[in-house]
Amino acid sequence: MTHDPGGDGAAREFRELLRSLKVWDTDLPSFDPDGAPAEPLPLFHRWFVEAAAAGQPEPHTMTLATVDEGSRPDLRTLMLHGADAHGWHFATHAASAKGRQLAARPEAALGFYWPVHGRQVRVRGRVVSGTPEEAYADLHARSTGALAAALVGRQSEVLGSQEELRRANAAAWERAETDPEATAETWTVYVLVPSEVEFFQGDARRRHVRLRYRREDDADGWVREMLWP
Repeated sequence: MTHDPGGDGAAREFRELLRSLKVWDTDLPSFDPDGAPAEPLPLFHRWFVEAAAAGQPEPHTMTLATVDEGSRPDLRTLMLHGADAHGWHFATHAASAKGRQLAARPEAALGFYWPVHGRQVRVRGRVVSGTPEEAYADLHARSTGALAAALVGRQSEVLGSQEELRRANAAAWERAETDPEATAETWTVYVLVPSEVEFFQGDARRRHVRLRYRREDDADGWVREMLWP
């Protein structure tokens, strides 16, 4: 490849690579929204179980979107810790960037993508904090490594060097192994209480199926509606 100071050649090669990649190179399941349940949670559970059974790597990973103090969107990938009648559960340090953002504006969106079935689920709603007892139980249901990472803390702060991280991590591992009941004071369980949940089923001919559940302020149940793809 010749020298290309403007990077046009590299950009062109990258576009060609993007266009060469296949999407959903597999048989996709059908989805009949007329047979969907009256509430979104049972359908989420079913799709999640089906994704895990089909070998989808880490089906419990999700994208969390929040808004910072300048009203700029922010997002990251983290793990789902539960989904029940209260909402969708996740956990992080209250002092982290996402923890501070949720404290200032307690609304968020979640996104799940399971390409093994060409499915997405989007969840939007307000976010509430769990109790310290729930945070402790969540922290100690995890692996030693996860506990050690939580004990390190300082999430989203500027890191001076990798050596500084190695020292803090080693100390946290030692504490987690010698004191498995240790707790991280800022560790917090959050629950996203949904106001909207959308289910997207991909279709090879691009006749995607989108079903949205929407909770109205004056209604106890859910409104179900189809959306154009």
